[in-house]
Amino acid sequence: MGSGGRMDSCGQCMKYSMFGINFLIFLGGAVVFGLGLWTLIDQNFASELMGTNLFTGAVWVLVITSGITCILSFFGCMGAAKEVKCMLLTYFIILFLIFVTMLIGGILGYVFREKVGQTMRQEMQSSLRLYGNRKHVTEAWDQTQRRLRCCGVEFYRDWTLHGRIPESCCQETFGGQRKPCVESPTPANIYNKGCFNVTATYVRDHAAIVGGVGIGVAILMIFGMVFSCALFKMIE
Repeated sequence: MGSGGRMDSCGQCMKYSMFGINFLIFLGGAVVFGLGLWTLIDQNFASELMGTNLFTGAVWVLVITSGITCILSFFGCMGAAKEVKCMLLTYFIILFLIFVTMLIGGILGYVFREKVGQTMRQEMQSSLRLYGNRKHVTEAWDQTQRRLRCCGVEFYRDWTLHGRIPESCCQETFGGQRKPCVESPTPANIYNKGCFNVTATYVRDHAAIVGGVGIGVAILMIFGMVFSCALFKMIE
């Protein structure tokens, strides 16, 4: 019951199309999963300075749903191969729910890149006075300044209002050592870029990549749902 017999050439074409689209969905889901994990790990050093969890939450949504999508695409192929109507119907329902979730996650990730500056500047400015007093804030600033080669919020002089300039602001030499800049900062020994613009650009670029791929996979899911419905109707 719920299984079909032999289908005509049109049905066979739809069946193979179902295989093809599910293979693409699997690849897309795997790419989103990998990009999501890469983003969570790669931007983790600056998360303390963002002042919002919207971006991280959106990426986690994409990571979880993309992992489920990879598994679901396998069942979509099995449903087409076995011509089981119940399996195709279940596949359609779950895929639709994932489609909505991934689309929302993709849109949130994409929209966040335009709103990243609204909370980040304020959070970075208020955290300057906590440097040296709170370990997680200190580590976030040091890692951000070393990795993105920046200093302060807008300029290295931001630090002079809250104490001394951190050593992480000093330019790194080829041997891994840092030039002395704490006592006498100059353009030749200190990072001249402010961390706000550099970090905002960095996060926006990540958000655009992950959000764009997530929306692309969601579009592929539409074809998966269409083919599953068509194949469902063709099975006798």
